[in-house]
Amino acid sequence: MAKEEGLLNKVLVANRGEIAIRIMRACKEMGIATAAVYSEADKPALFVRYADEAHLLGPPPARESYLCMDKIVDIALKIHADGVHPGYGFLAENEKFSALCHKNGIEFIGPTAQAIHDLGDKVESKKTMKARNVPVVPGTPEGISDVKEAQDIAEQIGFPVILKASAGGGGIGMKVVWKKEDLPAAIETTQRVALSTFGNPKVLLEKYLEEPKHIEFQVIADKKGHTVHVNERECSVQRRHQKCIEETPSCAMTEELREKMGAAATTAAKAVKYTNAGTVEFMFSKGNFYFLEVNTRLQVEHPITEMITGIDLAREQLRIASGKDLQFGQEDVKGRGWAMECRINAEDAMNNFMPAPGKIVKYAEPGGPGIRVDSGVYPGFTIPPYYDSLMAKLIAWGRDRSECIQRMERALWEFQISGVKTNIPFHEVVLSNPNFIAGNYTTAFIEKEKILPQVQEYMKVRKGPSQAAKIAAIAAAMEAVVAAASQQQK
Repeated sequence: MAKEEGLLNKVLVANRGEIAIRIMRACKEMGIATAAVYSEADKPALFVRYADEAHLLGPPPARESYLCMDKIVDIALKIHADGVHPGYGFLAENEKFSALCHKNGIEFIGPTAQAIHDLGDKVESKKTMKARNVPVVPGTPEGISDVKEAQDIAEQIGFPVILKASAGGGGIGMKVVWKKEDLPAAIETTQRVALSTFGNPKVLLEKYLEEPKHIEFQVIADKKGHTVHVNERECSVQRRHQKCIEETPSCAMTEELREKMGAAATTAAKAVKYTNAGTVEFMFSKGNFYFLEVNTRLQVEHPITEMITGIDLAREQLRIASGKDLQFGQEDVKGRGWAMECRINAEDAMNNFMPAPGKIVKYAEPGGPGIRVDSGVYPGFTIPPYYDSLMAKLIAWGRDRSECIQRMERALWEFQISGVKTNIPFHEVVLSNPNFIAGNYTTAFIEKEKILPQVQEYMKVRKGPSQAAKIAAIAAAMEAVVAAASQQQK
């Protein structure tokens, strides 16, 4: 394929699954050679077959394969790769890995080590944002360890409060405290989790925003400092603080609010001289928005932004890493229609979303107008138990939200997977929920709407491919859960 002058020559993708294939596809279109690295468990994986060349890292556990920075860089040097794309997860937000690539003359396709460092500590990043008038959630400016100090601050800002690991992410260690007497034990627990998981016992205390919306802004910046936002995504349907369904635009968004939040997002990126793609996350509650954190990488949900804007974010990442300028300015970013993503995981929604690895017997992806599937599996592939349970991302686009939901429902109905349990029934129940359809939902949606009990009831009667039968089964499940709740109240 024709290659633009000045682009990287070969990119090693330091990741696996669907995101590895997504990046390799962008490279293929641009004439850039690709290399995969893989663990023994991933030897038969689709991304290994797709790459121009593939190299074994080591045994299945991530700490012996995908987290081995030195080994990955050694392979990159050996095969003369001039770029490394970290995908998301694993080493994507690791400042040491970014610095190691730079030290060895390899382009890390992401932000600088310094930017990752500056944004990786929630205490320091909040200070930076506050100094630039980006709204932050009321709470401790520093990590806390003194219980008396924590109690005083909590009383000043008002209960409930939330505790979180300063160096953490993914919702790990978060704990909501509703009353003063529960605070000492909660602090001890959060510190213990923070230390064991992230190696840093620092804990933040913040005002807990009840039933907020989680809205994030995609940002992208070239090496000359040109920084734009690529509109928002709403990610409020979450389980254990992890996203399940994302959509763009957000039902809460107005043009005025988008302008304010977008400006805050670009200010946040410029504050640390950010380069490449990243996501500025906010919590939105009662008309106000607050800075949460910056994910210094490409997001799982980036395809919905691509669907409404027509901007290929992975392609832009590769161009920026090659020293090219952004191809567009803020005035060129236009959203068209509505897009939504359902994460298709090998997990058991009826068992608190427990991972369900195993061999895929049947696998057939949906298609048709407005449907995109980013996947990394095939019939006969065994999903390893060592990594995230994400199999595919199902993306739907429509001229408006109603058409988008209808297409997503049709695509979920078409998606055929057997041999492993999936969360497709969970998505079907969510998309049929009246409050979700109305856009009236927050991060408390799954618990408030009793979605999991509805999934359990739905699975009792979910049979066959008939869409009408599925809709009737979902309605019956909702009625059963409501009836049970009414009986309990009596």
